[in-house]
Amino acid sequence: MDSGNDVRVRAAARNNAEWCAALCRAHGITGETGPYAWASPRRTPPLYPDAVTLAPDASPREIVERIDASPGASVKDSFATLDLTDEGFEVLFGAEWIHRPAPEAADPGWELVRTEGELACWEDAWAGGEGDGLFPAALLADEDQLFLADRDSDGVIVAGAIATRSESVVGVSNLFAADGDLDAAWAGCLASIARHWPGLPVVGYESGDDLAAAVRAGFTPVGELRIWLRH
Repeated sequence: MDSGNDVRVRAAARNNAEWCAALCRAHGITGETGPYAWASPRRTPPLYPDAVTLAPDASPREIVERIDASPGASVKDSFATLDLTDEGFEVLFGAEWIHRPAPEAADPGWELVRTEGELACWEDAWAGGEGDGLFPAALLADEDQLFLADRDSDGVIVAGAIATRSESVVGVSNLFAADGDLDAAWAGCLASIARHWPGLPVVGYESGDDLAAAVRAGFTPVGELRIWLRH
């Protein structure tokens, strides 16, 4: 199936755009959603794209004209159909959208991050001790975002993920495990999603060894995406 016509890819792309929009709002940055893309006229926080395409027929000009396209700008090409070379961009990396049916409730899964202090600890664990406020506490008040955490016997966060609920799916991003055991991380994450938002399929995007771990967790790769960066 053409990934541009695959409802799973479109749902994953829209879910990811909604997460990017939520993160930007928490930083005081307001993006706009149109028929072809979500885009921010102001530069987005580090590691987050300035635009996410929502349709395979988005044109380079339609995207670039809606963002600050100075050096450092990035675009998530959700269907791997854009060519931004003439706009001064290069492909930074590629990945695969992933999709799995709704997980069944199993063990209790991971805990929710509920306070600003817990969120700071979560970010430090995710960033290897170098958190710098990328995830504002305002996100904890967004009912469509969950920060999930696994703790060791001393209460230290050792694994985690972010889950974003949209109309038809739950998206997972920023999955990490301090010990590198991604199989256990996916199991804990999916159990939590089944408990908090039952009945919804789960999506995301991964590459390399992270993609292999997602496949072992029941995901299917459903379409290619690319990240473009202007140097």
